[in-house]
Amino acid sequence: MNSAGFFDVLTSFTDRSRQLLGRRDLALDQAEAAAGVVQLCEALLSGRGEASGMAIASEVLNRYLRLDETGRLMLFEAFAEKFGPDREKLSDAAKAWLDAPSDADASDLHYFSEARRQELFRRLNRAPGGTHALVRMRADLLELAPNRRDLAPLDRDLVHLLTSWFNRGFLVLRRIDWSSPAIVLEKIIHYEAVHEIRDWDDLRRRIDPMDRRCYGFFHPALSDEPLVFVEVALTQAMPDAIGPLLAEDRAPVALEQARTAVFYSISNCQRGLAGISFGNFLIKQVAEDLRRELPKLETFVTLSPAPGLARWLRRGEDVSVPEESRALLDSLDDEFWPQDAPAAERLRRVIEPLAAQYFLKAKRADGKPIDSVARFHLRNGARLERINWLGDRSIKGLRESAGLMVNYLYYLDEIEKNHEAFANHGEVVASPAVKKLLKPETRSRFARAAPASSG
Repeated sequence: MNSAGFFDVLTSFTDRSRQLLGRRDLALDQAEAAAGVVQLCEALLSGRGEASGMAIASEVLNRYLRLDETGRLMLFEAFAEKFGPDREKLSDAAKAWLDAPSDADASDLHYFSEARRQELFRRLNRAPGGTHALVRMRADLLELAPNRRDLAPLDRDLVHLLTSWFNRGFLVLRRIDWSSPAIVLEKIIHYEAVHEIRDWDDLRRRIDPMDRRCYGFFHPALSDEPLVFVEVALTQAMPDAIGPLLAEDRAPVALEQARTAVFYSISNCQRGLAGISFGNFLIKQVAEDLRRELPKLETFVTLSPAPGLARWLRRGEDVSVPEESRALLDSLDDEFWPQDAPAAERLRRVIEPLAAQYFLKAKRADGKPIDSVARFHLRNGARLERINWLGDRSIKGLRESAGLMVNYLYYLDEIEKNHEAFANHGEVVASPAVKKLLKPETRSRFARAAPASSG
């Protein structure tokens, strides 16, 4: 970039940052810093030497870390505006394709439609720690600019590259136990997103006993950073509550008596990899590994939360609730309601049919269930097996899931069939027990509307 071009970029950034900050000195500092990063990015794209390119890439990433939130947002806007495809060459390629389509013209069209920022990110990735830095950069983009349509092409380009770099072929499955490096164990405590790990003793109870397992996917470029991990309890039967699984004084199950593997917590660790799914591969591989290690295991099942259920019940949209029952639902705001046994029983009679409606009938605009956990497991080929009343009595469980927990059954011989039913037809494959919870009028409508299930 020549000096005139740099001055134009600096002026543009300064004007924008003044609008954002209203402070001339800080605005100018951030505009200069962001414009300097853009100049380095142009130099990185124009250079050919590998050694000098790595040095420039490292400097870009170091300067990026020194930008504040406003400076990073300005840089993202520059990536979107100034590092798109070469429009003139793309137009010529499109015209050539339209005039006389050929494989060569199609290849040219594909080549020139790629935004320059994709090559920029590839070169940044060559710097030491580049992959991790780009993952953090996307996390910043998601945090600083949610729902910015003008930055959507930038996000798509990052997702495209990260999906390639983090495909299943590069991932390594590792068991995490008490002998794992402390840095990894610390991150398990930090990233646990379902059931909080309170301290080191709590962590040890989850990963050290003979009837407990923890597995994670790792990537060679992020050797001590788990991408996703799953916690597993080996039990004799399918559990209906999380409390006994995590109790400090529980009695371990002898391995020769274990018949069920319970996936009770799955946590994604890298915000910058949101939308790039690893959990489906993780569950299936862990199930296969466990079956080889412990041939007597018969059942592979989750014990899952329903994080949107309470919000759905309180909102009341698409929920047919008699007025007298609506008053009962209002009592969900009192975290002590489970301690009143008669009141809890009255709530159970109201909520269980509504929960069945929530899982089987409540859909997004795309026809998929509104519950994010349900979408994940159903897409992976699991069956909605059982709804467990007051399976989670924690404050979080009561607030988000009205205390309910769900078992999703991974019957390994039917995973592919269930996945196809969900992916192609939006079918919620569910057990007869769950379907029977629907109110009769809702059940009849569901039977007429839904395709036949394997349950």
